[in-house]
Amino acid sequence: MKPLTRSARRGALVVHVAVSVGWLGLTIGLLALGVTAYICADAPMTEAAYRAMKVFSDWLVIPIGLLTLISGVVLSLGTHWGLARYRWVWTKFWLTLATLTASALALRTQINGAAAAGHPDLSLVAAPTVASTAYFFMTAISVLKPWGLTARGRAYRSKGQTSRKPVDGVRPHQRA
Repeated sequence: MKPLTRSARRGALVVHVAVSVGWLGLTIGLLALGVTAYICADAPMTEAAYRAMKVFSDWLVIPIGLLTLISGVVLSLGTHWGLARYRWVWTKFWLTLATLTASALALRTQINGAAAAGHPDLSLVAAPTVASTAYFFMTAISVLKPWGLTARGRAYRSKGQTSRKPVDGVRPHQRA
């Protein structure tokens, strides 16, 4: 993929950070509703919490997760980081894909079943807890950028290609 221009890179970064933080916040909201439904002795409150979770899962989880995945892939392919050059980027990609798949296939099904049954379900506390932990971990590795190059990244670098490029393809002016 052709490297992103500075303005495109910044725009994609803003979108990626916003939807990623939104996904984390949404999951924490699902966790709060799941805990409320589980510990509440009031059946109408349990049912209301599960119905609210159903609205979030039906309308927000998948689109926000997809936007996170797409914006992350665009950023990785359009910058020097690459998708498979650095372990932290590769790890984020696979964790995002796994959590998105789990949200789409398992979490929504569990929420729909709990909303229909109206009975407390501990798995609807556990699933958002695991997801929130994964999102916090991905946030941490985005900031800290631990680990080194992957085998692909080392091969790319050994070919004489550098992962560093002049900003926006413009070389700095020569000074006397």
